[in-house]
Amino acid sequence: MLNQLLSIDAGVIDWSRAQFALTAIYHWLFVPLTLGLAVIMGIMETCYYRTNKEFWKVTAQFWQKLFGINFAMGVATGIILEFEFGTNWSNYSWFVGDIFGAPLAVEGILAFFMESTFVAVMFFGWNKVSRGFHLASTWLTGLGATISAWWILVANAWMQCPVGCEFNPDTMRNEMVDFFAVAFSPFAVSKFCHTVTSAWIVGAVFCVAVSCWYLIKKREQKMAVESIKIGACVGLVGSLLAGATGHLAGQDVAKSQPMKLAAMEALYNGGTDQGLTAVAWVNPFKQPDYANEKEAPLHLSMPYGLSIMATNDPHGYVPGINDLLNGYTTPDGRVEPSADEKIARGKNAITALAAYRKAKKEGNEAEATMLLEQLKQDMPYFGYGYIRDKAELVPYVPINFWSFRIMVGLGCLFIVFFAFLLLLVYDVPFISLVLRRLLAACGLLDEAEADVHNPATMPLWLTIGAILLVPLAYIASESGWLVAEFGRQPWTIQDMLPTWVAVSDLHSSSVIITFLLFLILFTTMLAVEVSILLKQIAKGPEH
Repeated sequence: MLNQLLSIDAGVIDWSRAQFALTAIYHWLFVPLTLGLAVIMGIMETCYYRTNKEFWKVTAQFWQKLFGINFAMGVATGIILEFEFGTNWSNYSWFVGDIFGAPLAVEGILAFFMESTFVAVMFFGWNKVSRGFHLASTWLTGLGATISAWWILVANAWMQCPVGCEFNPDTMRNEMVDFFAVAFSPFAVSKFCHTVTSAWIVGAVFCVAVSCWYLIKKREQKMAVESIKIGACVGLVGSLLAGATGHLAGQDVAKSQPMKLAAMEALYNGGTDQGLTAVAWVNPFKQPDYANEKEAPLHLSMPYGLSIMATNDPHGYVPGINDLLNGYTTPDGRVEPSADEKIARGKNAITALAAYRKAKKEGNEAEATMLLEQLKQDMPYFGYGYIRDKAELVPYVPINFWSFRIMVGLGCLFIVFFAFLLLLVYDVPFISLVLRRLLAACGLLDEAEADVHNPATMPLWLTIGAILLVPLAYIASESGWLVAEFGRQPWTIQDMLPTWVAVSDLHSSSVIITFLLFLILFTTMLAVEVSILLKQIAKGPEH
């Protein structure tokens, strides 16, 4: 049956991938802001609970309104995204639905129910429930959104590193054998931590940018300054944690998806003592001739950096693209087969599966038992049996290389920005004074303000810069997803199911029509959200 899937129109594959990418990219415009603002508004209401000051109540209500606008749009796109698994990727859903459906079901039953319950109390419960219960509802709304992200990321992590499952040749399905291995795999944990902390950065940048706009307009200055303090703290913590969790995620990628790591680094020929590339010229519009190139031109790297990131050992072995295609032996003697051998064993697995099912149908139990044993030996390479050319195993290097550098480079920028901002808004003895005088000496701050700590008179260039960082925060966040999803190509499920075997048997015209409809719908939704957000920001808090 799976052999018949190879006759599916190539246009269906490309348009189905494009439609899913469109939906995922639009959905991810809303999710990180939801997760980031959830933390910020929770902190603000906590300040209200502790101080009982009306100022903090008004401030918390303002940010909760912005959260609510974004939350509604995120729910709409998320529902469509999940439906696409059944419409455009029905073969995938049938093949692994027993596993993939479990975290999505938990997300819908537990997390989404939790969000929808407490978000109502958060918005409509002011002066109707106690301050403590309302504070708990606010935090539980954010916790529900975070738990929802957990289960979605568990499902995605399983696609990147399938664990806790076994293939049943009688049902032709992969079935879950260990729920906890799926739900708490190291890949899922590191992916969740890195994704959520990076979402805090987006929420923090948005909070600081809105507050800086108020400072430019000389409005709501007290709220703006206090919001900047909280936003910058959340942003700095999120940036530092994103860097730390990114290191852990990189090690998981090195173990489970070495080809993705090689593409991220444009590493054609690996080895020990590998440096982490800082700068190199990789043509963004052309797949490199990795078989004939030693390394990308204009290459500048951090000595031993990649070996440390991948193995925690400065002398650790990291395979390159050619090593993974041709096979290699590590310094400790571990032999990794070549792509050609994996493809051959994958074809053997497919042949053994067909023969096993035939033997079972004919009642030949002895032969079926022998074929089943052969199938189990070659099953780890089952997906390779559908690979037509080993070049298909190499993801598009330019997208992975540049997206990774954009993400890391902007992450470093955010660390510097939030640390710098905190030194300006908080009067740290001696350090803040020295910083203000340095800015004045460089002409970036009025000399009359250098000796006076007044966060409301923040330099115009800094407030404008903070606003301009909003699109950069989204670019960094989307770049991370580009690396995660482009890097695992050609696999829908790593080493198990290529994309062209996972799609539904549709006419490409049907997918094109829905792609265009979704493009119009999502663009309209985004425009509506931005318009409502801008109007609410211009209106300001209700005193």
